[in-house]
Amino acid sequence: MREATPLPPVASCSIMTNEMSTTAGGPMADRPSEGKNAGSPEKTAPLPDMSVPPVEKPGRHKKLDREFYEAELEKLQVELVKLQEWIKHAGLRVAVIFEGRDAAGKGGTIKRVTEHLNPRVVRIAALATPTERERTEWYFQRYVPHLPAAGEMVLFDRSWYNRAGVERVMGFCTEDEVWEFFRTCPEFERMLIRSGIILLKYWFSVSDDEQEKRFQARLKDPLKVWKLSPMDLESRMRWVAYSQAKDEMFAYTDTKHSPWWVVNADDKRRARLNMIHHLLEQIPYEDVTHKDLVLEERPLGKGYVRPPIESQTFVPEIY
Repeated sequence: MREATPLPPVASCSIMTNEMSTTAGGPMADRPSEGKNAGSPEKTAPLPDMSVPPVEKPGRHKKLDREFYEAELEKLQVELVKLQEWIKHAGLRVAVIFEGRDAAGKGGTIKRVTEHLNPRVVRIAALATPTERERTEWYFQRYVPHLPAAGEMVLFDRSWYNRAGVERVMGFCTEDEVWEFFRTCPEFERMLIRSGIILLKYWFSVSDDEQEKRFQARLKDPLKVWKLSPMDLESRMRWVAYSQAKDEMFAYTDTKHSPWWVVNADDKRRARLNMIHHLLEQIPYEDVTHKDLVLEERPLGKGYVRPPIESQTFVPEIY
């Protein structure tokens, strides 16, 4: 397995950060004392140089040039194909969590990750509202069947962190249930990791001004208006409550063995590139794609007579 050459910084400011907040009191006020990011996988494959001109203020970038963005995205997507083939070859189990504000760009990033990948290897888990039966189950139970088997990567478009976010803010669960989540979630994730699952958690952070722009744009776009739900509109009015819930969630679940990686998502293009670049750094992989495939000359078919074309029903050619 090849060692990677050192990667240049994605930008002059820390786009991908690992915030940690502290909360006094509560059932888990004493957080794990071990340092974060210990045992992070070594980089094994050189990734595209994504250096961009320095900026003066973190988070206040000039919008990334489309031509540059598309060129870099293509390079990263080629690497994602290599990662996919390595996951299948090595029998890895990878779970990636996408969380963040509404309209923060989670879905768009997932789309770019999976765009050229095999859905039998890399699949998306986006669970609907829990059923009446699921509400009576152990909270994590409905997520377990979606965890990856050998040779799979699962992208969770929202996850068990609904309990600490939307469910808490919107009053869909009790405070006792929230604190039980804070107690058990780190243990649940520790069990997943001990079982051999590679678990990565990304939080897409967007400013209130940028979120408002995206909501307004969705309202006017017939292709995106479906993304606006009554829940989105309600969350728009509870910005501070969501901020407080997120801070407390980080205090109890941003741990050494399972850290949160924060993506600055005010610029969608930068967010996508930064997240994919970081993902590729976290999993050592080799290029095992098929490079020696040759298309031999196709043999002539003998003895086959095609049935009359009139016997088949074709889609009308409107265009």
